[in-house]
Amino acid sequence: MTIADQVTGSTISGTAEVKPAEAKPRAAAPAITLPAVGERELRLDLFRGLALWLIFIDHLPTSLLTWFTIRNYGFSDATEIFIFISGYTAAFVYGRAMLEGGFVIATARILRRVWQIYVAHVFLFTIFLAEISYVATRFENPLYTEEMGIMDFLKQPDVTIVQALLLRFRPVNMDVLPLYIVLMLALPLILWSMKWKPDVTLGLSVVLYAVTWEYDLYFSAYPNGFWAFNPLAWQLLFVFGAWCALGGARRMSRILASPVTMWISIAYLVAAFYVTLTWYVPQLSQFMPKRIEQWMYPIDKTDLDVLRFTHFLALAALTVRFLPRDWPGLKSRWLRPLILCGQHSLEIFCLGVFLAFAGHFILAEVSGGAAMHALISLSGILIMWGVAWVISWYKRVADKSGAKTKNAVGNADLAGGG
Repeated sequence: MTIADQVTGSTISGTAEVKPAEAKPRAAAPAITLPAVGERELRLDLFRGLALWLIFIDHLPTSLLTWFTIRNYGFSDATEIFIFISGYTAAFVYGRAMLEGGFVIATARILRRVWQIYVAHVFLFTIFLAEISYVATRFENPLYTEEMGIMDFLKQPDVTIVQALLLRFRPVNMDVLPLYIVLMLALPLILWSMKWKPDVTLGLSVVLYAVTWEYDLYFSAYPNGFWAFNPLAWQLLFVFGAWCALGGARRMSRILASPVTMWISIAYLVAAFYVTLTWYVPQLSQFMPKRIEQWMYPIDKTDLDVLRFTHFLALAALTVRFLPRDWPGLKSRWLRPLILCGQHSLEIFCLGVFLAFAGHFILAEVSGGAAMHALISLSGILIMWGVAWVISWYKRVADKSGAKTKNAVGNADLAGGG
């Protein structure tokens, strides 16, 4: 019986429970499976690092490099990748903790992680605010404060700072961490439910998603409006990631390996690509049936439109089919920068937000040419890689806390930190 089976309370169909000494290795399933203790799933690190790079590029003004991000070729973007992997890795790390230490211990560890993310968010908010305010004052350009959404803070700093601590006030580009905090707060209940009935838990998540759409439920923001990423809708992707980590992906292995699934996924991705082309080439929209357009638009990102969710599913299905876990390229030095960034996602995400505004400022004040756009984008990516390398080096060499602590931190890194 595997860790995933113990958490979900079931064994893989057609297998018998055996003692560890009698267990025999089985062929790897095409879907992501639960890693062994101390073993990293490099595909998760790779795609989380890719998501961080794409988020950084998408936060910059539109340039030639922006056309290499996935949001221009379909309905979903890097946010879906980040949230799914966050749910998967968090369930793996803390699901194991719940199995071995119980609900209370696992909850305590999760709350410690939530506190770390919250402190990082507050720290990022403070630095980001100072960065924008300094630039706006130094260059006498108040448009920066309006464009980055901090005008209300400058008008009522006493009220706004409290709202920021309550996660209700956020400058532009600072919406992902509050979403992640709320989802992690719900993780103890999600894991406890999945320990007994994983499929029912996923079903309840679908019901909450449907109710959110039907009754227009949302989290309000300050001074008005709502959260850019509605946790009541985006929880579906997070819970789905957790469900996959705790045995769901393995149970879906036959479906994912089916040629029918592959061709349906390809057809959907091609159709989504054609739709996105109509946004940039309006002449193509005449070939789109009006009824489909009326049904499809708007494709809502705030509430995780079903078209975005299914687009991510199609991408994920093809990824696990054509990118096996033992792919030699995962050990390539060319992919090492992406993997390093993915292994330290919290720090690199915060750095990416800071660098995105710095790049935006340089492009606005110095030059907005294609060459400068490319230089800013590549420089930001290199800085993110360099910082990830320094963090990795520090944990590997400078940390003298011993082998046991090192292993524990390595596992926690799967969830983005200790």
